[in-house]
Amino acid sequence: MKKLIYAIAFFIASYAIEAQVKTPQSSPKATVNQVVGLTDVAIEYSRPSAKGRTIFGDLVPFGKLWRTGANANTLVSFSEDVVIDGKTLAKGKYALYTLPKADNWEVIFYKTTDNWGTPEEFKEADVALRANAKPVMTDRRVETFTMGIGNVTNDSAELEIAWEKTFVAVKFEVPTQKAAMASINKTLAGPSANDYYSAAQYYYQANIEMAKALEYVNKAVGAVKAGEEAPFWQLRLKSLIQAKLGDKKGAIETAKLSLAGAQKAKNDDYVKMNNDSIKEWSK
Repeated sequence: MKKLIYAIAFFIASYAIEAQVKTPQSSPKATVNQVVGLTDVAIEYSRPSAKGRTIFGDLVPFGKLWRTGANANTLVSFSEDVVIDGKTLAKGKYALYTLPKADNWEVIFYKTTDNWGTPEEFKEADVALRANAKPVMTDRRVETFTMGIGNVTNDSAELEIAWEKTFVAVKFEVPTQKAAMASINKTLAGPSANDYYSAAQYYYQANIEMAKALEYVNKAVGAVKAGEEAPFWQLRLKSLIQAKLGDKKGAIETAKLSLAGAQKAKNDDYVKMNNDSIKEWSK
C-alpha cells in the first residue's frame, strides 16, 4: 500500500513539474553584444513597454535614481578599460543606473551588480564612474525600452538609451590603437621565451625530435636578461632533454643549476626531482 502511495505521489509531483505554466514576460530580457575596435561590449537588460503611459517625469520621476530598465540590474560590461567624459572606467561588468532630468541625465556605472532594481542602500564607494548626457526629444515614439551601441568606430561608440520620445547617448572611447600596437609589436618581435619553452615541452612530452626540443629550450633559457638567472623549471626541462639525447654529463650540469634555483625558490618538488635525476644519471 505504501509503495502505491509513493508511486502516486511521485506521479503527481512529476506531472506538476511538467505542467508548469509558461507565459511571456511583461519585460522580456535582451542582450546586446558589440565589438568596438578590439573591445568587447555587452549589455544585459529587461525591456518594459510604455503601454500608453507617460514615461519620463511620471512613471520614471525626474531627479530620482532609476534602475534603467526593469527587473534585475541592467548590466554593461567592457573587456578593456574605456574612457567616458575624460575619466577611465576599468574593464569589467557594472550595473547601470540613471538619474533622469528634463535637461540632463546622470549615468552611473555601479560596481555591485546583484541588486533587484535600485540598491537598498546606495553606496558612493561602489560608484565606478558618473557621466552626464543630454536627453534629445525625437519625433519617433519608442514603445519598448531599448538600449544599444551606436556610432561605432575603431576608437569609440555610444551607449544608447531610447524610450517613449527620449533618446540619450553616452560616448565611450576604447584603447584600440594601444592594443593594436601591442599586438603588432609582440608578433613582429617573434616568439617569447614562454613560447619556446612550451614548444620544447611539447616535443619532449611527445617524445619527438629531441634535437629540436633542445634548440627551443636553449632559446628559452637564452632569452633571460643580463644579470638574471634562467628559471629553474626551464633548466629542469633542458636537463631532461639532454638526458633523452644521451648527454648525461650535460644533463647533470644543467640539473645542478636547476637544483640551485629551486633551492633558492624553496620549491621542494623541483629540489627532489633534480636530486633524483642527478643520482640516476650519475650511475
